[in-house]
Amino acid sequence: MTLPVLTTARLTIRPLRLDDLDAFAAIFADAETMAASRRTYSREESRGWIERSLMRYERDGFALFAVVRTVDGRYVGDCGPSVQAVDGVDEVEIGWHIRRDLWGRGYATEAALALRDWAFDDRGLGPLTAFVEPSNVPSCRVAEKIGTRVERDAVVFGFLHHVYAMAPGDRVMDRG
Repeated sequence: MTLPVLTTARLTIRPLRLDDLDAFAAIFADAETMAASRRTYSREESRGWIERSLMRYERDGFALFAVVRTVDGRYVGDCGPSVQAVDGVDEVEIGWHIRRDLWGRGYATEAALALRDWAFDDRGLGPLTAFVEPSNVPSCRVAEKIGTRVERDAVVFGFLHHVYAMAPGDRVMDRG
């Protein structure tokens, strides 16, 4: 399957590659960045995340993408849809992880909007969800900015999350 390279005003969003491991692992090893997950990940666990994304590209036609700044190629983080089981039901979650030194610059929202639209328009996916730990206020704001709204709370990945959701028709296309 050929996956796209998406561009936004500031970002290039492309499929993850194994050579992203150093930058990817640095994000997943940072305790503050991963606080909402309640754990960090080793280099080998980070490799596993990338390898699972590569398998999901083949199986599902989508997964996490690498997010890089177009101007300088600097690795910003990852973002994208992936199938996750919640309460025994497979849902398509859009998730993101951004380097801590780049927080607060709108990169998560910019990438998530592009991937939300790609998931709906190009992949024909139905509802998208975002699982956000309630105390992770910045990620709650990203979820709201991309148009999702809290649908319910659920135990996801072993602890309570807000489950944000939206269908393609829920989009407000004016992003200004």
